[in-house]
Amino acid sequence: MFIPRPRRVPRLGDGLWPRRLLALAVAALVAAAVAAGLFRVPALSGVSWVVWLAFGTRLLARRWRPRRDGQLHWRKRVSGLDIVEPGLVAHRSLAGWVDLAAEAVVLIVIGACLITTLPQHGWWVEVARPVLAVGVAGWLGRTAYEQARFTGRLVMTVSAIRHGRQVLDWANIDRVSPHQRDGRLNGVRLRPAVWRSLQPAPVVGGRDTAVPEDRLIAAIEDYRFRPQDLAREPASRTRPSPESDAAGAS
Repeated sequence: MFIPRPRRVPRLGDGLWPRRLLALAVAALVAAAVAAGLFRVPALSGVSWVVWLAFGTRLLARRWRPRRDGQLHWRKRVSGLDIVEPGLVAHRSLAGWVDLAAEAVVLIVIGACLITTLPQHGWWVEVARPVLAVGVAGWLGRTAYEQARFTGRLVMTVSAIRHGRQVLDWANIDRVSPHQRDGRLNGVRLRPAVWRSLQPAPVVGGRDTAVPEDRLIAAIEDYRFRPQDLAREPASRTRPSPESDAAGAS
């Protein structure tokens, strides 16, 4: 199901270098800002409650499920892993952005609290403090890089379906069905025609994607036998959902 992606040096003419450089600049800016803030954290005590508050806020945010009614948008240039090509793009949902921000806040809070618990003196403190600050800043910089580097949360192009960094082969999709998690609809399950590993069937979309499951299923079913049609703009950008079809028939 997964397309193997061997590690290699990107080609100079693949059209992705401007996007890579922009993503690197965004990542460097975020990392520098976070590191500068953590280096200025004062030495305090009794701040463990802040960590628990951050974790509690993150857990509550993940249970928040706002309405998702986004559309799939056709773009002439979609920045993927190693190619630029046209395709349909599904953006990150509001809940997905909240989750991303909450995870960043939790990481910053944990880093800051660890730094505040360090003693005032000691040769190892002078090493631990910058290591913690740079580690947290580097992790958040990497996250910022990926958000700036790729187009959309989920894209469907001629070559593959991409969800985040997960790349799925059109030719190995046997069945498309809704996926449930914790008793709620959360994503689209793509059952492989040939199982190449013991991993469960991949799931795309879900709470962090603005396009609801019925529209994703309709689009995947439309294009999985003719993905080459994604190279040109569709006459109708979105296919009507089953609910709208039933309403029209009545």
